Amino acid sequence: MHDPVTFAVPFFLLLLVIEWAAARRLAHEEADRAPTGAYQRADAWASIWMGVVSIGTSGVVNFLALLGYAALYVYVAPWQLPADAWYTWVIAIVGVDLCYYAYHRIAHRVRLIWATHQAHHSSQYFNFATALRQKWNISGDVFLRALMPLLGVPPWIVFASFSINLIYQFWIHTERIGKLWAPFEFVFNTPSHHRVHHGMDQQYLDKNYGGIFILWDRVFGTFAAETTRPHYGLTKQVDTYNIWTLQTHEYVAMARDVRAATRWRDKLGYIFGPPGWAPAVRRPAREKAAVDA
Repeated sequence: MHDPVTFAVPFFLLLLVIEWAAARRLAHEEADRAPTGAYQRADAWASIWMGVVSIGTSGVVNFLALLGYAALYVYVAPWQLPADAWYTWVIAIVGVDLCYYAYHRIAHRVRLIWATHQAHHSSQYFNFATALRQKWNISGDVFLRALMPLLGVPPWIVFASFSINLIYQFWIHTERIGKLWAPFEFVFNTPSHHRVHHGMDQQYLDKNYGGIFILWDRVFGTFAAETTRPHYGLTKQVDTYNIWTLQTHEYVAMARDVRAATRWRDKLGYIFGPPGWAPAVRRPAREKAAVDA
């Protein structure tokens, strides 16, 4: 089994270089406004190195997942779909994308998982290099994808489908492509839709989670159209290019909040609540009694 992403990497890098060169060439044309598709050297290199490390960490986790998926497929699945049937591939690609949507939405609403996923959102630029800014811990989506071999999809097809999903998402990380043909925009994820997802503006937060298909967001009420150019990054920006800090700073902040909390409900809220969660401020007993009276 060969990971299709491995074969796609040279094309990723080629497109990145082309976009980077185009951004430098066109920068003077946008001198009177915020540059679109711009590159910042240190930011881009941080993204690239985060992607390089993720290849290694993902390889280890995926190898362990392959063993688990094979066991589910052989011993637990109530049926086994044929690997040479076209409908198996349709089920796999659509099913993996739905799993991706579910995981992606959870990752934005549960701080423990957001602590991993936020690394991908930490760049204040939006370009092909940002697509390579991957998290190093993929255990969450690997766990959710286990539903596919449990439903009889051959494990190697599950991995191939996820690689197709990942490859598709590379090209949507750019500001150089505007809105596309309306029917395509309605069904599929596009650069316009994904710019919204990476936006830190209030109207864009927690929107457009789809991988290949934007239909999931339309069905489940998380879709937002791009109306103005987004501002990118985190709501609390992390001004560093240290890739270790970019990957771990939210874990450190979460641990600090948990340690400072005095009640177990607050500790659990800091871990499993949404990013930015904080306990309600409790009023002094005397003030509460006066209000109740």
